[in-house]
Amino acid sequence: MVRPTNKRDLIEVGNASYGKMTALLNTLPQESLRQNFTFDVEKEKQAHWQRDKNLRDVLIHLYEWHKLLLDWIVANQKGEKRQFLKEGYNWKTYGKMNEEFWVKHQHTSYEEAYSLLAQTHHEVMKLAEIFSNEELFEKNVYPWIGGSTLGSYFVSATSSHYEWAMKKIRKFKKSV
Repeated sequence: MVRPTNKRDLIEVGNASYGKMTALLNTLPQESLRQNFTFDVEKEKQAHWQRDKNLRDVLIHLYEWHKLLLDWIVANQKGEKRQFLKEGYNWKTYGKMNEEFWVKHQHTSYEEAYSLLAQTHHEVMKLAEIFSNEELFEKNVYPWIGGSTLGSYFVSATSSHYEWAMKKIRKFKKSV
């Protein structure tokens, strides 16, 4: 997948990746949707392979990152200075934040996770629509973004994250 660099592609690729991900989920047998992963993660080095135990965990991770994006943009547009990550976390410690999300949702059902994700995907795409191409992909438009672009945060929270999730879903599907 080519990383979007303009508004049109951001929205098209975000929606297309989300559609591919949900279509992939819909190919799984109903009885497997709530099962724990059975594939071997021992050789996987990244912490998320150990953290996420089932599809719900993956969907909740996506949902929580959508919420980070939505809350960050809305707060800063209102003049409330807020960093992207939750208070108390930075880019060196965000793994602990992801673990916090995991713990928070251990009683969330797969169906609820799927519904929450669908809702926030729609909200994120709707929010992206209000920004111009320049606001999304030119640097230094908003001082609260730092040296990146607003669009890069949208891409990371949508299409890039959906591609990440599909790797896990495909691996799980092979093991079912």
